[in-house]
Amino acid sequence: MEKKIYNIGVEVTMDVIGGKWKPIILCNLRHGEKRPSELLHLIPNISQKMLNQELKELQQDNIVDRTVYNQVPLKVVYSLSDYGQTLGTILTDLCDWGTMHAQTLESEGKNIELLEKEI
Repeated sequence: MEKKIYNIGVEVTMDVIGGKWKPIILCNLRHGEKRPSELLHLIPNISQKMLNQELKELQQDNIVDRTVYNQVPLKVVYSLSDYGQTLGTILTDLCDWGTMHAQTLESEGKNIELLEKEI
């Protein structure tokens, strides 16, 4: 396997949690476990296929745990792993900054609406 070289720590972070959907998934999981259907409801623009792919990658990086309850119907939930919990401050800061920035854009008269304000 070829050695992967990064120039700065944030590159490593973004390699794991970067992209359009992973930070959104993780911010939704920071308050507790969610079923895939709940995540689809909370993230209406993501497809089932993309959600599954992103969750699988986050599992492989030990950021997200997948728990299957052997019942009928089968119940599957996702949650932040213990290791994923170490991202808590980063995720909170990202969400808070986005809320603050949305408010700034609104105050500048930009046509923006933030449905869930977390600050």
